[in-house]
Amino acid sequence: MRLKDKVAIVVGAGQTPGDTIGNGRAASILFAREGARVVLVDHNLESALETQAMIEAEGGACFSFQADVTREDDCRRFVQAAIEAYGRIDVLHNNVGIGGGDDEILSLTEAAWDRIMSVNLKGMFLSSRSVLPVMREQRAGSIINISSIAAVCSTGIVAYKTSKAGVNALTHQIALENAKYNVRANAIMPGLMNTPMAIEGISKARGVSKEDLIRQRDASVPLGGKMGTAWDVAYAALFLASDEAKFITGVVLPVDGGQSARIG
Repeated sequence: MRLKDKVAIVVGAGQTPGDTIGNGRAASILFAREGARVVLVDHNLESALETQAMIEAEGGACFSFQADVTREDDCRRFVQAAIEAYGRIDVLHNNVGIGGGDDEILSLTEAAWDRIMSVNLKGMFLSSRSVLPVMREQRAGSIINISSIAAVCSTGIVAYKTSKAGVNALTHQIALENAKYNVRANAIMPGLMNTPMAIEGISKARGVSKEDLIRQRDASVPLGGKMGTAWDVAYAALFLASDEAKFITGVVLPVDGGQSARIG
């Protein structure tokens, strides 16, 4: 088991409703399958509890915790809950991200900008800052931030792109500041994924059928002409969380079927 005896916090362990599995739920299940005890953090407790039931049905160890990652007190509370339950924290997997209300710069409202930046970037800052004292004291830990290829690719949504570019920069800084404590920080940039947030959310926002949207997105992916799934992101996260990646920090890893390779 690649995460045997490790403790992982997954922030965004629930998901929006849909036909497929989301990134946070897939990572949570995979971490538990590989031996981790998992703290399932989500603002939607009911959705986190659904993930918990899936893990427990397979014999995994976990518990759910309701939190708003844009609130420092909430981040401190789930870190304390993890310590009280399991005694240590080996992995922080930051998976929360939103894009609703985003637009090109002249049409984007200040309220939408603030909300997206708060959830996507401030949330990762606060959760990381809350867990780092524990990891520094342990002299061990892995932080994994879910970014997006939107950070480096052309897109018509300015707040989401900017927030994810910020996630990449934040990850680099965390990695450099904490290397001397043997704490690692890396980011994953998913490309086009067949997840509920992407398919159900974009389909509704654009007023197109899910089937048409899936065909359009599949056609944009160089590798096999098909989108990835949440499991592709989860397996990348599993590697970065494991001791197999003990000499890897400050990396921003595209998981995108080659889409970002088209840059330039």
